[in-house]
Amino acid sequence: MKVIEIRSSREPQLFINFADTWNLDKFPSIWAIGDVALLKGDLFALFCSRKCPGKIIRKSHELAEDLRAKGIPVICGFQTPVEKMCLEVLLKGEQAVVMCPARGVQGMRLPPEWAKGVEEGRMLIVSPFDAKQRRPTKSVAELRNRFVAAAADKIFFIHASPNSRTISFARELLQEGRDAITFDLEENQNLTEAGAGKWSGRW
Repeated sequence: MKVIEIRSSREPQLFINFADTWNLDKFPSIWAIGDVALLKGDLFALFCSRKCPGKIIRKSHELAEDLRAKGIPVICGFQTPVEKMCLEVLLKGEQAVVMCPARGVQGMRLPPEWAKGVEEGRMLIVSPFDAKQRRPTKSVAELRNRFVAAAADKIFFIHASPNSRTISFARELLQEGRDAITFDLEENQNLTEAGAGKWSGRW
């Protein structure tokens, strides 16, 4: 599918949501497959560590179903197992889904369900990395997560394992004054102690 490059200098209106929290000098462009206007919406960001307790896996499935039922637009890297599970649930709905891979989108082969979402105008695959970034790395994934958080209106940490990059990232965002929420569970006490709000289950 066609990849479009959008430069912040030429179309600044697309970067309004994250111009203050993303380094546009270092990353002045984004590359996209799909409707870039989806970036203008109030996006709900999801983050989750690779390792996740079973209780939270079940809760995250319920969360994804609730987001789908209420038509809430979601942005995520959809890289860890739980994030991928959420994507499967979300793609069965009609709400917008913005995927941010930790690599360039040039040359990506889209699974049929992704291609269908793009063709229907409700899925956007977008990256601030050019074609030279062909594979995800830990450092690129960290930058990708920064991009996701910058573009998001609300941030939800499904789970952050102790001593993980996810909990470090959550603490950084919270210390910077960003609001984030998480499940009110003992397994996520490290997030609430860091300052994340407890999700009430209501929108």
